[in-house]
Amino acid sequence: MNYRHAYHAGSFGDCLKQALLTWLISRLQQKERPICVLDSHAGAGAYDLAGPEAERTGEWQEGIGRLLADPPVALANYVALVRDIMEEPAGVFPGSALLVRRLLRPADRLICCELNPQEYALLKARFAGDRQVAIHYRDGWEAFRGLLPTEPRRGLVLIDPPYEAPGELDRVAEGLGIAYARFPTGVLAAWYPIKHRAPVRAFHESLAAFRLPDVVAAEFYLREPTDPARLNGAGLIVVRPPYEFGPAASAILDALAERLGRGESGGGAALLRVTGG
Repeated sequence: MNYRHAYHAGSFGDCLKQALLTWLISRLQQKERPICVLDSHAGAGAYDLAGPEAERTGEWQEGIGRLLADPPVALANYVALVRDIMEEPAGVFPGSALLVRRLLRPADRLICCELNPQEYALLKARFAGDRQVAIHYRDGWEAFRGLLPTEPRRGLVLIDPPYEAPGELDRVAEGLGIAYARFPTGVLAAWYPIKHRAPVRAFHESLAAFRLPDVVAAEFYLREPTDPARLNGAGLIVVRPPYEFGPAASAILDALAERLGRGESGGGAALLRVTGG
């Protein structure tokens, strides 16, 4: 599949990723020490839901469109942040980069990598002159060796590639392994599509080879993931989740399933322990 961000901004999978990301960063910020967030495949940073890409799919209407007016309690902080950004004079739907930027405290930092030249140009223009944000025109997979560990040495790595090439889940697993080896004190998060169970099961099993100590998968399904021709769900792998991630993620998943579920057979959500105990 091609999960280029502009076509799927605000979709159910985007809401899953961003709601959990908002909680993770807010949790890290409960300590006064600054954090750094590395977004390895940042895209353009923000998207126009009335633009041709988003209009072509209309996925946001079944995602963030169902949450803006009256969000469930577990999603309230995330949706309030999105709504504030969208209601600005030049309102846009935030990609992960803009969402993270709005969460940063004065001493926190954001590092974004993007290799697509058009999206890199948009990303760089959006954060021009922002001293808390560094934009790199480089391969996100290579960035783990070049940019980790971050300074400060607290923070989070977000991996969300476009899944344009076969074997991308293998690259995510390898990227998580490299990121953990370089940044063992950080929280790592990786978004992935769910079409059918076999590739996802193999992806989860492959993580054990990298000796990641504590891995949890938060998954949301529109329907039973048995059709490899459809996007049936999405997940977020979290390595070294902060304390109380389990209860918070479960509440977020339940709220997403209740509000964005379509009542199809096999729909729902699950929080899975992949490694650790």
